[in-house]
Amino acid sequence: MDTAVAGTAIGPMVIAAVDQYEEHPLVRDEFAARILPASGRLAVAAARWRPVRNALFAATEKKIPGLWASMLCRKRYIDEQLDATDADVVVVLGAGFDTRGCRSRGRRVFEVDLPPNVESKRARLCAIFGDVPPDLALVPIDFETQHLDTVLADHGYRADLQTLFIWEAVTQYLTEDAVRATLDVLAQAPAGSELVFTFVHKDFLDGTALFGGEAAYREFVGKRRMWKFGLLPDEVAGFLEPYGWAEAEQLGPREFTERYVASSGRSLPVSEIERTVRCAKVAR
Repeated sequence: MDTAVAGTAIGPMVIAAVDQYEEHPLVRDEFAARILPASGRLAVAAARWRPVRNALFAATEKKIPGLWASMLCRKRYIDEQLDATDADVVVVLGAGFDTRGCRSRGRRVFEVDLPPNVESKRARLCAIFGDVPPDLALVPIDFETQHLDTVLADHGYRADLQTLFIWEAVTQYLTEDAVRATLDVLAQAPAGSELVFTFVHKDFLDGTALFGGEAAYREFVGKRRMWKFGLLPDEVAGFLEPYGWAEAEQLGPREFTERYVASSGRSLPVSEIERTVRCAKVAR
């Protein structure tokens, strides 16, 4: 995977941290600001003032209308799945500066990410807690060149345990071959395991439906060529079926607005470019 992707780990957590200043935040995360590197913490501190928050929101929405709430809602939903799961362990693929490993007390969590992100996060965890929390394993990997099952096993993960896999905001940065290779590994999980992942609309990537995100298309698909893989909503179930995963729920702007935005009393658009899927592992 292109190492430029490492830089994308900060933005979503800045948004989560900034949203804590709102009267009704869409996601609650006590560690969001503290986990960030210095540049991110400075941006969050400045956003204590409403004009700065408004400016950050406007800059985000200029790139993709609805991106701000989309990121927060997907995090809220995945947090709820983490709270509700009966899985023995959690594996977070492409964890970035996500804080679920700090908040999932009593359950073993494996956070897999690019080496630069892992080292930055290790430094922040040591600054906050004095060391990496004992139930959290940081697992450096390049998804394009290393074997996920081997790397996880080397860090103590057992493939026979029921697992909640979290794969948030990652698949678009991979090739289809790399996505399928990851699903080949996840196919080994026992029945009762769960998978929550996000994907970008395929028709956004091929330019046939931009959903107001022309600026993002020019940057991530055209100029930088960082976004490579996408799906159409109605082809997700068929894509997953050969790997033993059954789609249980798929969420986009309508579902996120009804569940989270409307009840917050805030008026925020939610983007259609990215969708979130919850899956269950079936017996094979």
